[in-house]
Amino acid sequence: MRVRILFSVFLVVISITGLYGQKSGKKITITGNVTDESGASIANAIIMIDGEKTNIVTDRTGVYKVRAKQGDKKIGVLTFTNGIVEELIGGRKKIDFKFRGSVPDQKSEEIDPGDEPIDIGYIVVKRKSVTTSVGKIDGTKSKYASYSSIYEMIRGEVPGVHVNGNSIMIRGATTIYGSTEPLFVVDGVPVIAIDNIQPQMVKSIEVLKGSAASIYGARGSNGVILINLITGNDR
Repeated sequence: MRVRILFSVFLVVISITGLYGQKSGKKITITGNVTDESGASIANAIIMIDGEKTNIVTDRTGVYKVRAKQGDKKIGVLTFTNGIVEELIGGRKKIDFKFRGSVPDQKSEEIDPGDEPIDIGYIVVKRKSVTTSVGKIDGTKSKYASYSSIYEMIRGEVPGVHVNGNSIMIRGATTIYGSTEPLFVVDGVPVIAIDNIQPQMVKSIEVLKGSAASIYGARGSNGVILINLITGNDR
């Protein structure tokens, strides 16, 4: 009788362990729609899970579908023009996003940083033709995740720049129209600001000035900061 009871308890423990293992490894499918303030759909926006890029983007109607792990906390949508919007998952399987203001459709494909075409007004060149830079860092090193902001990360790790709060100036760059702000290029796309980029999202940062930045024309006269973000393939 005692052996039978012990055997029964053993079977129960095995069953519970198996169920727990299945639950912890289970994935959920989350869908939703991404629009701007006017209700217009946003195509090719990148879906993020817990601050990291996935290889999922919204379709031409602004709809996305992504698989997330049970333990994932947040889902977000990244646009290179209007930053990031995030929501807590909290067990939900349908999560819609709405950006403030007007948001143009994003680029439709990722381009290797070395092969991205850059239009400077009279010729298209490749990024790999730029041979000189002020400084470059590999953002995937674990120590960089300790920084609280992208600005703090640049100030502490990227040589040749001066950072004051959220203002960046590349030393030695020529200024125009009284502005000292460099051109920010994120994953090959020029953006207005980088405030919404977290250090743990960064794959690499490179700073260009002078002739190295001249392929960007007048926009690069204050220097250029190239930021590449971690993708789903890097997870």
